Amino acid sequence: MNFEVTASDNLAYMTKLKDGMFKLIITSPPYNLGKQYESRCPLDAYLESQKAVIAECVRLLHPQGSLCWQVGNYVDNGSIAPLDALLYPVFLDHGLKLRNRIIWHFGHGLHCSRRLSGRYETINWWTKGDDYTWHLDPIRVPSKYPNKRHFKGPNAGKISGNPKGKNPSDVWMFPNVKSNHPEKTEHPCQFPVELVERLVLSMTDRGDAVFDPYMGVGSTIIAALKHDRAGYGCDVVHEYVRIARQRIKSLQAGELATRPMGKPIYDPNLPRGGH
Repeated sequence: MNFEVTASDNLAYMTKLKDGMFKLIITSPPYNLGKQYESRCPLDAYLESQKAVIAECVRLLHPQGSLCWQVGNYVDNGSIAPLDALLYPVFLDHGLKLRNRIIWHFGHGLHCSRRLSGRYETINWWTKGDDYTWHLDPIRVPSKYPNKRHFKGPNAGKISGNPKGKNPSDVWMFPNVKSNHPEKTEHPCQFPVELVERLVLSMTDRGDAVFDPYMGVGSTIIAALKHDRAGYGCDVVHEYVRIARQRIKSLQAGELATRPMGKPIYDPNLPRGGH
């Protein structure tokens, strides 16, 4: 397993890396909400800091690579600002092309009292050009009607859908990592590994390098290593880096618990055994 995780300011770490070395860069930066791992600042200052990190990510991105930026909303006195909309012009200024605005929907989270509860975030998938790495088959999901057949025409009687499954679309449903999740650590907002796995499998090849400039407790690195990719990441919180290294050791020993890709989400409205 080839990986590098370090406690470092992201820009300080990134400037030491070679141009174009990463086939996939995926991250979820702080949302400027004053969480324990960030300092809240004026929104304009936050956006300027993000511009600097994004510029370095573009430099590090392989010509056939993908940059996946996962964010939610900045909230100020009950008013929300969608961060992906505010950052959209920044990516465009670098000449990147938006392939999908993926909606990650999760069923649990903060219960709001004066607005609807926000239980989704977005992953904006950008590429440098039209010649980018893309594999649909590893991430296909079961068809709703797998045995449906053409009823007329030259293909009458043949299976009408792809026998490997269907395209999962741009709305993804994964549970967020809360107290009963097998991957839960002390990090308050960690990635579920299965979300990153879908990106790793579809946007990289074996042996490619994957990078997360806001690594947290290393879920991106773990997803990369699980599928024979190299993983790189950094974070300013030393305790998170320590946890990331321990999780990687557990993965190497075959002892790391992760939620399997494709496992149905529990639905309390279904009869027992119906999920």
